Amino acid sequence: MLRNGLEPWHLIVVALVLIMLFGSKKLPDAARGLGKSLRILKSEARALKADGADGTVTASAASADAEPAPAPAARTHTS
Repeated sequence: MLRNGLEPWHLIVVALVLIMLFGSKKLPDAARGLGKSLRILKSEARALKADGADGTVTASAASADAEPAPAPAARTHTS
């Protein structure tokens, strides 16, 4: 019955549904945005891995480790 989980005609159906939903004009922009996001994620993962190996702290990691701003004082209601 089920020889393979994903056959070529499945991909064609998915592509047709995507084109019908989003239109052919928006798909290249969406793919470009997804590619940029994946490149950013990949570079950040490399930076985290390098920071862990070197023991150095980058500016973004230093700001994350900084003390948070003090919470505003609680207001009391007096009648």
